[in-house]
Amino acid sequence: MATIFKPDCMADRSVFLAGATSGINLGIAERFAEEGARVFVISRDAEKVARTVDTLKASGGQAAGTACDVRDYDAVDAAVKDAADQFGPLDFVLAGAAGNFPAAAIDMSANGFRTVVDIDLMGTYNVFRASHPHLRKPGASLVAITAPQAERPYVMQSHVCAAKAGVNMLVKCLALEWGPEGVRVNAISPGPIEGTEGMKRLAPTPEAEAAVKANVALRALGAPRDIADGCLYLAGDEARYVTGTILYIDGGVVLGNGRF
Repeated sequence: MATIFKPDCMADRSVFLAGATSGINLGIAERFAEEGARVFVISRDAEKVARTVDTLKASGGQAAGTACDVRDYDAVDAAVKDAADQFGPLDFVLAGAAGNFPAAAIDMSANGFRTVVDIDLMGTYNVFRASHPHLRKPGASLVAITAPQAERPYVMQSHVCAAKAGVNMLVKCLALEWGPEGVRVNAISPGPIEGTEGMKRLAPTPEAEAAVKANVALRALGAPRDIADGCLYLAGDEARYVTGTILYIDGGVVLGNGRF
């Protein structure tokens, strides 16, 4: 596949990726390892962490990781310290852990609503806050994975809409606060991505997939590599003047379908 990036563009860079053992975030981990980065991954499932680390090492990359719940600040703090001890100051941090399930607000428990907010919003804060003492300053880049729900209201998604809207504003606030240290903070908003668990739930049939595509301006699904390349851009020197930005890699889904 053709690429705009120089070979080994992440060589000698250390990255910390939260939620990077499946789906979009696993693709990001593989892409950074492919480009020479030292990759540290966390997720709640210890078996998935071990499997991901083995996969990254087998491809020739340097990798390590630990099981960790992003809702537990102390556990995240310990994981980030471990990553910095092994790989040095962090050049790139991804807050990618997320939770979602379709539910009408009236049918959702307070605990269900809180769980998504805790994973998406508090998890992003925990990862970014814990990483701050270990960032390369100046030069570090932080990226949160947000969603179209941050800006567009959806039925059955009040919990996700609220959490992701918070993520977007957190990114902008941290960009202001940490910018003087030379730390950049951005977010990527993916559209519907093929082969992910989210798409399996959203579009389990060809008819459902066609309906999803009908709401995308490009009438197509994205690929995990599209998001990974966006992360590479935001991590690299090419984006050295980009901060506080929501990068939409969504085929235009955030625009809506343009119909009355």
